[in-house]
Amino acid sequence: MKNLKIALSLLILISVTSCDDFLSEKPDNRTEIDTPAKISELLVQAYPQMSYFDIAETMSDNVFDSGMPETLRKNEQSYNWDIQTETTDIDTQAYYWDACYTAIAHANKALEAIEDLGSPASLNPQKGEALIARAYSHFMLVSLWSKRYNPATAASDLGIPYVTKPETELVTKYKRNTVKEVFDFIEKDIEDGLKIVTNDYKQPKFHFNVSASKAFASRFYLIKGDWDRVLELTSDLGSKPVGKLRDFASYDLLSAVDQRLAYASSDAETNLLIVSANSIVSRSYYSNRFYLSGARYPDIFGTATSLFNKPWLYNFYSSNSSITVFLPKFYEYFKYSNVTAGIGDPYVAEVLLSNDEFFLNRIEAHVMKGNIATANDELEYFLSTRTVGYVPTDKLTEAKVVAKYPVIADEYTPFYTMTPVQTSYVKAIAETRRRDFIHEGMRWFDVKRFNIVVNHETTNKPVNTLVKDDNRRAIQIPLHASNTGVELNPR
Repeated sequence: MKNLKIALSLLILISVTSCDDFLSEKPDNRTEIDTPAKISELLVQAYPQMSYFDIAETMSDNVFDSGMPETLRKNEQSYNWDIQTETTDIDTQAYYWDACYTAIAHANKALEAIEDLGSPASLNPQKGEALIARAYSHFMLVSLWSKRYNPATAASDLGIPYVTKPETELVTKYKRNTVKEVFDFIEKDIEDGLKIVTNDYKQPKFHFNVSASKAFASRFYLIKGDWDRVLELTSDLGSKPVGKLRDFASYDLLSAVDQRLAYASSDAETNLLIVSANSIVSRSYYSNRFYLSGARYPDIFGTATSLFNKPWLYNFYSSNSSITVFLPKFYEYFKYSNVTAGIGDPYVAEVLLSNDEFFLNRIEAHVMKGNIATANDELEYFLSTRTVGYVPTDKLTEAKVVAKYPVIADEYTPFYTMTPVQTSYVKAIAETRRRDFIHEGMRWFDVKRFNIVVNHETTNKPVNTLVKDDNRRAIQIPLHASNTGVELNPR
């Protein structure tokens, strides 16, 4: 771990102008979206412009009580799986909920405009992007605000409202679909979109290009347990995607600031979908008491946690006497609305989909199909790119995986059954994913789908335990949404 003190550079974010104004207008006053150019412009905003990273990460077992004297209220509330009472701040549950439905509104308006123009084949790329984008935002909503997907209960579990038409009233009341209905809608949008989505963009990594669409689809089908579809979607990666995974070794030659920039760069081969989020996630390591603490980070990143018993390539830093530590992933740009007054908005480029996750999804699908030898070889390749001093003689074996990740009764309990060997490999993959996506909230989704128990300790307070099937695994519906008729989650 390296010590670091950085003054955040406040740079003006050069942003793309969009057709966003129509959302703030009464329906009758909205600008007509009546040309292919306007539709494409509208779709720039069909992605959540807020971040879920801090929300999800803080609920997971990646964070601890660092002992920092103060913290943000939203950080403490997420740590205790409480509804966040702040509704006018970025990086909050309410803001991300709104960001997803705002993105959905843009996608729906684009789809309506395409239909109004007669749905010509020339607009298929925009239609494909709109469908995948709509599916993605709904998927994130149901993943955070509903119970985990379980086909045995999905038809009765509360999902979220799946919105497929532009709003025709200034305030529209929605009812929640079931989880099954939401997943069925998502699947239809994904499959329809995959048929026509393209790479024909000036900046393809800021759109649902073909690879990003497949990567998202693989995440969806992994949650659903459709291993054949995951393998089909990931077939282009092969068993050794040389040059397509993140090159953590190259980061060691960069300063922390340059590592932040490199992580979300559109030049990085692994990055498939990037969004500019209105977020202060780059400041979390010094503002959040409940974070990856300096005292506990060896529990996750110590040499003993490696299947090769060698150090990890991840390059950690600290700027507060090692109270908390961070991996440089987020670079903040500041867009001034008034330079003299120092007023503006912070933005962070966030990687929403990558080849790293895409490949791990493939490995897990191989495990669940019983292709243990193939999964073993692919996992070894992935870990070789994350290990200091890896040499070809550092062979990964089933015996090593089982020894490092033994089966513990009722620890991992997905809705499907797993053999003991499958359980050990799935744990190994989940732990690999946990490290690779530290600070990005990915661990929370594994906590939910595997029903992992989480203990959150706070100094001078009883341990707060998130037990299996705890209702708090589904975030409570934001107050402003429940006030307009969206049914609350049980507590």
